[in-house]
Amino acid sequence: MTAIADYLPHNVLREDRADGAILLKSGLEMGPVARNTGEWLHRWADETPERVFIAERDGDGWREMTYSQTLGQVRAVAAALLARGLGPGKPIVVLSGPSVDHGILTLAAQYIGAPTVPLAEQYSLIGDAHPRVVYAVEKTKPALIYAADAGPYGDALALPELAGIEKVVSIGASADNGFHAFADLLAGEPGAELDAAYAAVDHDTLAKILFTSGSTSMPKGVPQTQGMMCVNQAQYLACLPLLGARHHTIVDWLPWNHVFAGSSDFNMVLANGGSLYLDDGKPVKGLFEKTLTTLKLKTGTLSFNVPVAYAMLVDAMRKDEALKRDFFTDLDMIFYAGASLPADVWGALEDMAREVTGKVPMMTSSWGMTETAPACIIHHQGGAQTGMIGVPVPELEVKLIPEQPERYELRVRGPNVMPGYYEDPEKTAETFDDEGFLITGDAVRFIDPDDIAQGVKFDGRISEDFKLLTGTWVQAGTLRLNALAALKGLVQDVVVTGADRNSLGLLIFPDPHLHLPDGGDGTVSDADYRAQITERLHKLAEEATGSSTRIVRAMVMAEPPSVGDGEITAKGSLNNRVILTRRADLLERLYDDADAATLKV
Repeated sequence: MTAIADYLPHNVLREDRADGAILLKSGLEMGPVARNTGEWLHRWADETPERVFIAERDGDGWREMTYSQTLGQVRAVAAALLARGLGPGKPIVVLSGPSVDHGILTLAAQYIGAPTVPLAEQYSLIGDAHPRVVYAVEKTKPALIYAADAGPYGDALALPELAGIEKVVSIGASADNGFHAFADLLAGEPGAELDAAYAAVDHDTLAKILFTSGSTSMPKGVPQTQGMMCVNQAQYLACLPLLGARHHTIVDWLPWNHVFAGSSDFNMVLANGGSLYLDDGKPVKGLFEKTLTTLKLKTGTLSFNVPVAYAMLVDAMRKDEALKRDFFTDLDMIFYAGASLPADVWGALEDMAREVTGKVPMMTSSWGMTETAPACIIHHQGGAQTGMIGVPVPELEVKLIPEQPERYELRVRGPNVMPGYYEDPEKTAETFDDEGFLITGDAVRFIDPDDIAQGVKFDGRISEDFKLLTGTWVQAGTLRLNALAALKGLVQDVVVTGADRNSLGLLIFPDPHLHLPDGGDGTVSDADYRAQITERLHKLAEEATGSSTRIVRAMVMAEPPSVGDGEITAKGSLNNRVILTRRADLLERLYDDADAATLKV
């Protein structure tokens, strides 16, 4: 395990403006920045050619690719793409998730300046979500579309709107479907033209377009330049020297259409000469068993995950001593993102680490967005607690605008921030203020207002907040997390209601594994389930401090959130605005005390 000496204390510079705004910067210096992602690949193929760069499950073992092998295949595929006329301005849409071939294709495209557009797998695998595929294709106008397997992705590949675009698959290419085999790309012949194309790839070259959805029904295209990605890895390394202390291993299931895994984790391994082992499981029932099998074959020195996965892993390690020992023995860091890590899970991870090694690995989080490549704020000095996100990374400026007492709207400006949304000047203009700061829509609070070096903690989305009819502000994001904790095991998610009404309520999506029947009116009428919900909400209400934190009514919806109708974003989170609009009739019923489906708390 890496020594605590590899942690750097926070170093924050502060400027207070006359208008009440606060500017924060890092006092740390950033090291050299790579020109492009190919520079990292060439370095490690030269220095550690036999080290595994990327691997995926193959039967009972692994298909492993060394840095030398990866560079060879990347250059071959890049040459084949170049021969097809691809390059800057000619995107490649990817329908499937993480894989070795996907990784090679991504690096090959970046090698010649062709951007990739990785889409959420569910867009292709769920028929109702196919309009999202069509939207992304029409928006980016790709020259090539890739999917891992012609079988499960066949319906999406056959969409009429995709006609005329070359399709490449790793499995299932045939004369009947007209798809080309990924193996054909490996027959490319690198030459002077390829070297010239690679030499032209610099910080301004577009590397990716990631689609992220917020409050609107269709996602926004977020460009990721080579400069954004390369700068962000230099920022990480400046804050976390442990990343460069040795060649790390990451075992990762997270999807590559998200910036967390597709850019942050993938590039962190590549930039520092580490190894990325792809986990084919997921933290959901029926697939988490695959993750446990993977971890019995390979564990990492760095762990990146979302809170729900850590909670499931803790439960599994309580029953499996060997798994617990293997997970912690050589672990330097536990990193979580996406939501706050529950205190009980945090405590369990610390206790288990001490039991196995006598010490606790660095446990931390950060804040970032797809628009920021992603890391902008990170807790890097050790001693973090759940909810803390830290201080600015080097070269990144944070502007805090007073929003409520001791609560600030967060804005950022720096070299890792996108120049603007892809071909959307109107949305871009709305997203930056007159000083060029990105308006994030997020809120933060200081851990200790008298000691800025302690950093900040995330305090919800400003757009989720609303006022009751009384004029009282409600922090809906915090209230949702409290409700989810109180209803753990019973619900999939909840939507907090009450804007311009007299009281707070919840629209509840039950845990789908409970298989609760529809009562015939769009709500769940199971008496035992309803009683459990009511009892737990009563206990939560006892802890309330006023009308802005007391949930007094709830309704359990029988229909799960719809991907096709935009009720779920690509990240798997609920789109509250769409839900409240699409289910306006249920919202009205929720506030009808005479409706039998409304639970009174």
